[in-house]
Amino acid sequence: MEIVRQKLVNWRWIVLGLIAGLVATIIISSTLGAVDISPLTVVKIVLNRVPLIDGLISQSFPARAVNIVISIRLPRIITGVLVGAALGVAGTTVQGIFRNPMAEPYTVGISAGAALGAVTVIFYDLGFFGAYTIPFVSFFFAVGTILLVYNIAKVDGEVPVGILLLSGIAVSLFLQALVSIFMYTAGEELHQMVFWLMGGLWNRNWIHVQMILPPILLGSVVIYTFSRGLDAMLLGEESAQHLGIRVERLKKILLIIAAMVTASAVAVSGIIGFVGLIIPHIMRILVGSDHRILFPTAALGGGIFLAWADTLARTIPVAGQLPVGIITSLAGAPFFVYLLRRKKYSY
Repeated sequence: MEIVRQKLVNWRWIVLGLIAGLVATIIISSTLGAVDISPLTVVKIVLNRVPLIDGLISQSFPARAVNIVISIRLPRIITGVLVGAALGVAGTTVQGIFRNPMAEPYTVGISAGAALGAVTVIFYDLGFFGAYTIPFVSFFFAVGTILLVYNIAKVDGEVPVGILLLSGIAVSLFLQALVSIFMYTAGEELHQMVFWLMGGLWNRNWIHVQMILPPILLGSVVIYTFSRGLDAMLLGEESAQHLGIRVERLKKILLIIAAMVTASAVAVSGIIGFVGLIIPHIMRILVGSDHRILFPTAALGGGIFLAWADTLARTIPVAGQLPVGIITSLAGAPFFVYLLRRKKYSY
């Protein structure tokens, strides 16, 4: 009992530390850029926009500084935090289903489906839902992809996780080939496709935040409610069934919701790899495999990681701004090799 209580205390400190780290990340990232703005000024500008306490700060700020913080940097940073959190939660979900620390949304075709949806919108210049066209089509393609993968892997009414994983890889490669066909035959749209597939948060504003916040928040909350079911699945599917878990139903629900969360992120950021692989594994090392703790820490850790990756992408001294997908891949590829080289997994 004392050991359990001590673990709970440690988890609380880790969660509080991640929350503090996220707040610090948002503040510090808002100060960095072509125009230096002090952290204190950033805090005052933000607090001056908060109802009830805005009147307590009578200091006026240069219009340029306010515009940079409120209209340019903060929406981009918040978008990055939401995308990172979504990929962290989706990665944790997929790894929990497959009981494999090398699984992530890309390996089961979710990201490839969302990518094909977005490229289709760009190629045909679709706009029937305005700014929401890419998110809607990406979600539709992502869910369709995971349902296809699920049905391909179904054997006698059950879906073995090994076959599901292999089916996801095969379908993902096929969809990537379709994306390549679109790119090869594209005209003026090629430039937009290439930048989108590299992954980036250029010119993101509060509309993008409003666009992805509801589905990511709702999807993450719903996934969290199935934490105990995922914990039971870590014991094996047969053991989970003996505990009263409807395993096949749980797999389908979680995969569809993970597809929704991933598609929402991919729709505004493009393809950003390895976040769903790195963050859940690191958090599992820190807090263990209890998904009630793992999900919130993965969301916080993913948000922090992607916010810093994007800050590096937009401040590194190169011509223009690097796609954030390049930064995450540079960090993720060595980590993936590390996972492959390990002889034992503390999963």
